[in-house]
Amino acid sequence: MAAKGSHSHVKLEGEIERCRAEGHWGQLRHLAQQLLPLARPPRKVAAAGGAQDAEDYGSMLLAEALLEECLKEKFAKLKDSIPLTEKNEPKLSEAKQYLTNILSRGKLRPKYMTEAMLILGKLHYVEGSYRDAISMYARAGIDDLSTKDEPLYMLRLVTEAFVIKGLSLERSTNSIASRARLCEREEEVMACFETACFIAQVYLQELEKTLNNTHSRSIKGSNVTYSEFELSYFLEAALQSAYVTHLKKGNIVKGMRSLREILRTVETKSTQTFKMTAAKQLAQVLLHSLSEDCYWSPLSDLLPEFMNKEDQSYVSNLCRRPELYTEENAYCPQDNVEEALLLLLISESMANRDAVISRAPDQQDDRAISLRDASAVYDLLSITLGRRGQYVMLSECLERAMKFAFDEFHLWYQLALSMVACGKSAYAVSVLKECAKLRPTDPTVPLLAAKVCIGSLHWLEEGEYFAKMVIDLGEDAGESLAKGYLALGLTYSLQATDGLVKNLLKTGEGEMNLTKAKEERPATLKGTQDELNKKALQTLERARDLAPEDHQIILYLSLQLALVRQISDAIEHLQEALQLCKDDLNSLHLLALLFSAQKHYQHALDVINMAVVEYPESFSLLFTKVKLEWIHKGPEEALVTCRHMLQMWQMVYNVLQHSGSEKGSSVTETPVIKKHNGLHLTLPDAHDADSGSQRASSLAASRLEQAMSEITMQSSAMKQGPMQLWTALEQIWLQAAELFMEQQHLKEASFCIQEAASLFPTSHAVLYMRGKLAEMKGNLEEARQLYDEALTVNPAGVEIMHSLGLVLSRLERRDLAQKVLRDAIRIQTTSHRAWNSLGEVLQAQGKNEAAIECFLTALDLESSSPVIPFTVIPREL
Repeated sequence: MAAKGSHSHVKLEGEIERCRAEGHWGQLRHLAQQLLPLARPPRKVAAAGGAQDAEDYGSMLLAEALLEECLKEKFAKLKDSIPLTEKNEPKLSEAKQYLTNILSRGKLRPKYMTEAMLILGKLHYVEGSYRDAISMYARAGIDDLSTKDEPLYMLRLVTEAFVIKGLSLERSTNSIASRARLCEREEEVMACFETACFIAQVYLQELEKTLNNTHSRSIKGSNVTYSEFELSYFLEAALQSAYVTHLKKGNIVKGMRSLREILRTVETKSTQTFKMTAAKQLAQVLLHSLSEDCYWSPLSDLLPEFMNKEDQSYVSNLCRRPELYTEENAYCPQDNVEEALLLLLISESMANRDAVISRAPDQQDDRAISLRDASAVYDLLSITLGRRGQYVMLSECLERAMKFAFDEFHLWYQLALSMVACGKSAYAVSVLKECAKLRPTDPTVPLLAAKVCIGSLHWLEEGEYFAKMVIDLGEDAGESLAKGYLALGLTYSLQATDGLVKNLLKTGEGEMNLTKAKEERPATLKGTQDELNKKALQTLERARDLAPEDHQIILYLSLQLALVRQISDAIEHLQEALQLCKDDLNSLHLLALLFSAQKHYQHALDVINMAVVEYPESFSLLFTKVKLEWIHKGPEEALVTCRHMLQMWQMVYNVLQHSGSEKGSSVTETPVIKKHNGLHLTLPDAHDADSGSQRASSLAASRLEQAMSEITMQSSAMKQGPMQLWTALEQIWLQAAELFMEQQHLKEASFCIQEAASLFPTSHAVLYMRGKLAEMKGNLEEARQLYDEALTVNPAGVEIMHSLGLVLSRLERRDLAQKVLRDAIRIQTTSHRAWNSLGEVLQAQGKNEAAIECFLTALDLESSSPVIPFTVIPREL
């Protein structure tokens, strides 16, 4: 019987240890209450003394259970550092009474007496008696306690003791007058926090092994059930107090070392959420507080300038070290952004895995916490990936967040912004529609949608819809109301110049295989265009009235006046815009075009030159400069600017290549095109540099072959960069070709066209220029075929139609020529060249009255035509 009783007592002791280690406080209280009347001394000692020892032990267990239950119930107060009072907390009062009686009697064995002191020290802390807590821990001698070969619950008690001592010392520093003593106290606090962090990790790792073993036994048929362990307030404080304190004091290096050490320890289920928080905080430090020049990788030594900032570890040799992940075959980041991205992608994976997506009312709080944590991760991902231009990856990450982002505007809006940034404009508009439903009174959402529709998508009807959404908000739209009217005015303006042509092509009315050329259709189209232009002017004037100091609104009002050929009024308004913003690129560009429309070419050149000084890399300005020089000074002067443009393009290309190589693993997400590696861009020389005389054809041919070999010998490779950059290079070559054709240098022109064709072989601009070259060579049928091919690619190309009409007229196919030219006029009613050519065709057909009307219209339009159409000015928000 004695053996049976001894076995029962050992089993009870084991169950008590398990409950204390795993935090089953309700079960521990039940066992403690059982222990008091049933306790028997394991050996033969005085009956009264043994009974008292067992009773005190049971009282200690009961006090611990009561205290822990109280702390669990009052977790919010504990987190906010609000002291608990005996008067309001019966469990706290009862636990304190038990512990005080135990210590006053002093009957417990030394081991259990130490445990009682540790528990009472915690109780003093939650009461706000920080000095009493420090005194109790000093009495217990925690600095000399060894955690080796101790039971799990003892590791927990010691962990809590050290972190509580550190927190108590922090709250007691105000009474210290000596600076030296204050420094000693701060070092003592950090020693407590670092020791607590180490022991806490050891405790949690050992606890995980125990729980896994218990789970394995339960699978084999035991009645013991497996339950996941949740971190208590003090355990979580033990894990994070060290690095938090370092970072608060500005010790970035020490804080980073602490965070990295925590993340390198073998993970347990109970620390997964904490590890995600730690990873986010380390990512924040890397992004916000550490420059790339000061970065050191997790597996390398500190930089020399930081070595003196690293003090010796405070952790005693009495503490066991936690298990770390092996460094074998470990991936090591190369810079702070890369490490931050790695941390955040891991955090994002954990946030998605643990996301609470249930809409059940009882899970509302858990869902809010899950969403808050995930939003923090995605905000940091937006910053990190934005630095590397990885917007495609960002949009993919945010798409994964949609599963728990129901009715959450912030994540939806972040997704929309990322899609706009990476060029997924159509998807962005769909997402913005959802954002507008979530926040119907926010004008910035439909305004952004209108911007995307007007700009990259050219969805004018949708842009009009979103602009009206902003306007319908009225005064509630605030400052965005003026932008709403601006957006609406731009949609009307674009519909007048582009939208009607698009609709004609959709319905097939603009195709070249029409059998009739109805003269009433141009009149109908012109009436519709006039109505849209009128609405655009009225809407833009309304926007100007709402925001008279907005130079962009005044600029587009001036542009709209220019489009309807009210040149004087356009200049007057543009001067207002330039007074508000003297160096605006589009305003200066428009001013030059307005001067050219008035045939003040020198003034226009002066403005363009001034703008080019301010914006030397603007190819749009340089193309206008080429046109002005061509008209005002001749093609030779314009070719000099073309050569400069090639040099400028080479410089921009080299800068992009250099910046791309510096980013290492980061890849700019732009379309990939096959280009020449090591580009060498030069125009062929058509004149001798010494005498100025034109070279012989044989010399020109050999020079051309030499120039071509310099480029074609370069090895081909896949190059990356903005599509606009390669389009600009194509346009430069084609502009040079046109200038060479003006000088009758057809071989040089052919060389330039071939260079453009190597970039975009099926480009309508290349086909058109090939047609012009064939026409100059007298190959009219070849020219017609090339113009037809170009028109197939770009059915709305007015210049292509104009050239095709002239070739058809020269081929004696004047009826078809007339129809083609009328189609060109229907698309662009202000094309004076098309009107003039139509007049010539009608005159050749003997329709003199109609021809005279066309000539007069052409003359009137030419008097206000700029060197380049006003539509070259981008109309966008």
